[in-house]
Amino acid sequence: MRFTCPFILASSSPRRRVLLSRLGIPFEVDPSQVDERHDQASEPGTLVEALALEKAEDVTRRHPDALVLGADTVVVLEDRILGKPVDDREAASMLRSLSGRTHQVYSGIALVHAPSGRRVAARSATDVTFASLADDEIASYVASGSPRDKAGAYGIQDDAGAWFIEGIRGDYHTVVGLPLRLLYSVVRREFSDLLLS
Repeated sequence: MRFTCPFILASSSPRRRVLLSRLGIPFEVDPSQVDERHDQASEPGTLVEALALEKAEDVTRRHPDALVLGADTVVVLEDRILGKPVDDREAASMLRSLSGRTHQVYSGIALVHAPSGRRVAARSATDVTFASLADDEIASYVASGSPRDKAGAYGIQDDAGAWFIEGIRGDYHTVVGLPLRLLYSVVRREFSDLLLS
């Protein structure tokens, strides 16, 4: 896909950059400055859509002629939202709580095109089942530093994070943080006029 206007990714996530690059979509990166607060009272799907939209709108102010993509991801365990851990202790606690259980990962996307006044948000959810983790496995993974910038304190695409996963039901890219099929569908449905033929 190529667009008739600049396409901006409103995220500093290296994983989202890699996914977009694999699709061959030319884009620029301008991370949003929106605070990624996760209100425990919010419904997770609504929350990730709202935050993705807020991030896209924040970056749109700096790029008023572009199509801007925002995204947000949360891990949910028994109605408790797990965002990015604040420190290694919280990361270890999150991993212990996920051990041997199934949780959900929600990723929201939002596309904003200021010239046409369009703003569209959507979401995807995937079930992820963790193996039972030993304390030394958790400690080793936390010591690697990998959990620090990831919702739920793990990355399915990491070497070690992938070892913890017994199975998923749903879209793998939702767990990574950018549901590609959903993004493609929204672009084709809502922004096809901005695609180069």
